[in-house]
Amino acid sequence: MNGSHMNSTEQFEAIVNEHYEPLYRFALSLTRAEPDACDLTQQTFHTWATKGHQLRHLTKVKTWLFTVLYRSFLVAKRREYRFPHSSLDGEAAENLQADSPEPDAQADVCQVLPALARVDEVYQAAVALYYLDDCSYREIAAILEVPIGTVKSRIARGIAQLKEFLADDIRALPPLELIAQNGA
Repeated sequence: MNGSHMNSTEQFEAIVNEHYEPLYRFALSLTRAEPDACDLTQQTFHTWATKGHQLRHLTKVKTWLFTVLYRSFLVAKRREYRFPHSSLDGEAAENLQADSPEPDAQADVCQVLPALARVDEVYQAAVALYYLDDCSYREIAAILEVPIGTVKSRIARGIAQLKEFLADDIRALPPLELIAQNGA
């Protein structure tokens, strides 16, 4: 993104348009609650509006935004542990209504989010960034502030758990012939 021919308002709008959906999906994978995901995403863009000028290279805006969102999530999580009465409550991801311009992509996310919510917390962010938001290992390492080897390990272990949970969910479904009989 080249900011030399854009004014700051156009630049801000372009960044929001490009990164809102992936940031929101990441926030939803972390919080598992639509209102909290919206708040985290909005807070991230507020931080961009007030501090984004400090970023020297706009090529790093994606990593910067995801890092801000993840840090904000960790701060909220710590606050939740210290003050349990103000915890982040909301509907489970599987109960959320899809509100996306791409229904097919959203359907896949809605199927995976409940299983991702059961993956060990230490692996969730890396898996969500890699699969839901198409971040590279290097970007994930920068966002989570861990070495690339740790990112690879977390993704591998998290995916193994995710596959196990998805397989369990599939095995829990009634047989197709039973569905066909009841639906006919």
